[in-house]
Amino acid sequence: MASAREIIHVDMDAFYASVEQQDHPELQGKAVIVAGDAKARGVVSAASYEARKFGVHSAMPTAQAMRLCPHAVALPVRMERYAEISQQIHAIFERYTPLVEPISQDEAFLDVTASTNLFGSAEQIGRTIKREIKTQTHLTASVGVAPNKFLAKLASDLEKPDGFVIITEQNKHQILDPLSVGRIWGVGKVTEQTLRSRGIRTIADLRHSQLAVLKSIAGNSAEHLLRLAHGQDDSAVEPDRQRKSVSSEQTFATDIDDPQVLSSVLLEQVEEVAQRLRRNRLEARTITLKLRYGDFRTVTRSETLSEATNLTQPLWNAAQRVFDQWHKRSGGALRLLGFGASGLEAEGAGQGTLFADPSAEKLKRLDATADQIRARYGKRALHRGG
Repeated sequence: MASAREIIHVDMDAFYASVEQQDHPELQGKAVIVAGDAKARGVVSAASYEARKFGVHSAMPTAQAMRLCPHAVALPVRMERYAEISQQIHAIFERYTPLVEPISQDEAFLDVTASTNLFGSAEQIGRTIKREIKTQTHLTASVGVAPNKFLAKLASDLEKPDGFVIITEQNKHQILDPLSVGRIWGVGKVTEQTLRSRGIRTIADLRHSQLAVLKSIAGNSAEHLLRLAHGQDDSAVEPDRQRKSVSSEQTFATDIDDPQVLSSVLLEQVEEVAQRLRRNRLEARTITLKLRYGDFRTVTRSETLSEATNLTQPLWNAAQRVFDQWHKRSGGALRLLGFGASGLEAEGAGQGTLFADPSAEKLKRLDATADQIRARYGKRALHRGG
């Protein structure tokens, strides 16, 4: 029999918005929205808790967010700044365990089962990590400690912001039972509505349901949902050791299934990645979309280009093709969407023609102009249509 595991889930509170409030003290306590330009179909990347009180959430169109909260301070995304802070936070994690699974820049699972002999109990490790994050970044994190990933993630969500919750084998049913079935991984809006129509409203209701009834609703996922309702999850923490790539990703406050909203988010990510490639004089041969569903199931879809590039338009064309293929074949509501460029090489390394392509030269001039405008006036100053 496998020994009990000790899992910690760390989730930064309103990460992008909190970084902006920390960097701009005059924004402390004010409604802050980090978002793309409302005039260019931009979307919200993050909202402070002060803005969330008015119904603002990530992946909401910026224009709608400003209607809900007209007094909010809207700021452009500064991905490099957030990545810098994220690296500091992940460095703290790695002091206590090599088994760190990043879910996004502001969220990760840690398996500290083998670390307790060195650093004390999982609770002690969790509280130490939370304290060190606060000391080093002046930001708050919500932390969940539990015997598996599902319960740890659930625990970190229960008392946000600045929460710390421990779920054990002894108290798990007490905590799980009154919660809505929508808190179970893999239960989207449609499934939740169907369950509720059958009288299954809470996790306790789900736990006491007959497997045959659940199969009529959720098909092959029924047994998995039943295990989660019992607080059972055997998925392992999977360290992410990759990255010879440039990427951008966004985790949504609620799962998003609107293809227009997702496409708008993707376009902003492509523009950001392309600009970073150009800034570092790199070109990419492969683009990859990272698509994470509400139950944390993650798929990637890639396309290799005929030649390496750092031009926004061909990268966006490829991203659109891959996204459209995914949406037509499977689709679904996403909690995270990401775009990455890999197969990196030095700018111009693969150039094999004697004469420049006029269309490519035109795109280079357009990108150079766009980069100059954004460098001078900020990211929100320019945004291409989808």
